[in-house]
Order: sequence, then C-alpha cells, then structure tokens
Amino acid sequence: MRPQVISMSRSYNLLFASLLVAGATALLTNSRFKAKLYCWQAQRQAVMAVAPLATTLREGDIIFHSSLSTQSRAIQLATHSPYSHCGLLYKKGGEWQVFEAVQPVKLTPLARWVARGQGRHFVVKRLRDAATALTPSALASLRAAGQPLLGREYDLAFNWSDKQIYCSELIWKVYDRGLHRQVGQLQQLRDFDLSHPVVQAKLRERYGAQLPLSEPVISPASIFRSPALVTVVSR
Repeated sequence: MRPQVISMSRSYNLLFASLLVAGATALLTNSRFKAKLYCWQAQRQAVMAVAPLATTLREGDIIFHSSLSTQSRAIQLATHSPYSHCGLLYKKGGEWQVFEAVQPVKLTPLARWVARGQGRHFVVKRLRDAATALTPSALASLRAAGQPLLGREYDLAFNWSDKQIYCSELIWKVYDRGLHRQVGQLQQLRDFDLSHPVVQAKLRERYGAQLPLSEPVISPASIFRSPALVTVVSR
C-alpha cells in the first residue's frame, strides 16, 4: 500500500475514534445532566410539599415512606406494607430534620429525605397522647437516647444489637430507652412472609444458608400499624 493511502487511512481512523469519544462524552454528560435535573426537580417538589407543614409537625413525630433502596421491595413483600423506611422528626437550627438509620445513622433535612422516597409520598404519625407525653423534658430524653447511636453503621443483617442499626430499630430503641414506650410489636424473622423469590434472594445474599429465624426484628410496618400512633399527615 502506498504511503499516501496509509496516511489517509490512519487519519480516518483517528477521526472516527475522536468522533466516538466525543459522542460518548456527550452521552455521558447528557446522562449526568438528566440525573442532576431529576434530583433538582425532586428536591424542589419535596421542598414545596413540606413547606406548608411547618406548623403541623411536632418533634418526636415518626415519618414513613417507600424507599428506593435495593432492599425496599423485599421489605415491602415480607411485611405486606408499602412503607420500607422511617425516621424521627426533630428540629435543629429552626429546620426540620429526620433522625434516620442509613449509612450512617444521621440527621437529614426533611425535604431531602422526602425527595429520596418513591413519588415523594410520605406519612407522618404521632403518639396518641403526644400532647401530654411529649413534653420538653420527654423530647430531651428522646434526643439523649438517640445520641449514642448517631454515626453508627447501617445494619444490613437486621441484628438486634447496637453495633449497627437499621431504621425501625433506631425508632423503637429511642422510644423504648427515652420514654419507656414500645412503639410497634417486636417479631422474629420467621414471623414475616419469606416466601416470595425477591425476599428469598435477599435473604440468601445477606445470610447464605443459615437464616437467623429467631432474631428479634422490628419492621417499619409494625411501627406504622401501632395502635399507639395516629396519622397526622399523608402526602
């Protein structure tokens, strides 16, 4: 092959490669832009959803939503409930925050928490006797009970220890230790519906063949259904 033909062939190859790289970069940039736009829109809608609730919410309220996490569907199927995540509402610096067990246990701005949920739908529940039970000193006790758990790692295995914590466990223990109130009924792993393939796959992923069927568990659904609570907000 003549040198001129080889040179032209190399030029075309370089041009084609450059176009591929440019196209891939544009596609990646566009995908990132769409993701950022979606997050911005979700956050904006969440801010609008929670803004009118400033005078309705009370510290110590419990908030629920359908998480978008990879384990959410398994939790929903095992508990027969749409609600797979929950947290405690507190005010900090004049702003509503959700005390939640994610990775790690932390305080999350309410609007950001709502934006993470499916369809930005959420439900807020409150103790039936909150007017008399959730006094300033009682709320201080709730905060004090949760303080040692702040920063703990999220518990993927749902063990009943304080080494790691999952969302409904955090709420149950804070209420139990802070107010000596048990919100929701403790169960064992065997009490849940473990029959669905999605649930079974998640169990194999977490435990292998040795399922801790006797492990105490508190689910978001159990807290949600507690007769000690009443619904104050559903959006």
